[in-house]
Amino acid sequence: MQYRRAAPRVAVNVLRIRDAARGNEGEIMKNSISFRLWGRYALFTDPITKVGGEKCSYHLPTYEAIKGVLKSIYWKPTLIWHVDKVRVMKPLRTQTKGTKPLVWGGGNSLAIYTFLRDVEYQVEAHFEWNEHRPELAGDRIDGKHYSILKRTLEKGGRQDIFLGTHDCQAYVEPCEFGAGEGAYDKLEELAFGLMFHSFAYPDETGIEELHSQFWQATLKNGILEFPRPEQCPVSRFVRPMSIKEFGVGANLLAVEDEEAQL
Repeated sequence: MQYRRAAPRVAVNVLRIRDAARGNEGEIMKNSISFRLWGRYALFTDPITKVGGEKCSYHLPTYEAIKGVLKSIYWKPTLIWHVDKVRVMKPLRTQTKGTKPLVWGGGNSLAIYTFLRDVEYQVEAHFEWNEHRPELAGDRIDGKHYSILKRTLEKGGRQDIFLGTHDCQAYVEPCEFGAGEGAYDKLEELAFGLMFHSFAYPDETGIEELHSQFWQATLKNGILEFPRPEQCPVSRFVRPMSIKEFGVGANLLAVEDEEAQL
């Protein structure tokens, strides 16, 4: 497998709206959340290698996996989720299990999966408007999105939560990031080498190509701070991909109507 240095791409909202952006009336945008995430098992891998056979989890969650959790809590094509930080609350443990994954053409095969066991994290993240979807500009009402987000987070998400794979059910609830004692708070630095970060999808980059992105992961005092996707040092072209079309009133419910139905 060959990798190349990532070509410069136009950043989406380079300034973190969580800290700096303001709405039409000069108010700081409501778009940041923190929550507790836990489950019995987790399997964080490079999706490119998920063709078959044995699988072994990364010791840390990937940006893409946490982004999937955020989308299960609340998502619309109007916005893009950005994972800021993940705090590891429990010691890293692994467990090897025999599984019978489905194979193309029917039936099952035998494989050995190495999972993370008994995991718990604190997550801090925020959403930004998807500037590559100008047709949804009228749906950019941060207060209403934030109101729906808080309610769905308190209820445990809109969809089932998974940690890397459907075999690993997980749960979420609101929390204060930094509260409590984490397993690696006193460990100054622990490097994990090159890791899969995320996919660069065309509807978030404006480029009709799918890319996988990689970075050098380092845990510092129990906290994993993710770079933004466009800041990843290594990128790999996967395949061409078109942008799915959305339209309010066609295949998308306006946020005002969505909030009114809650």
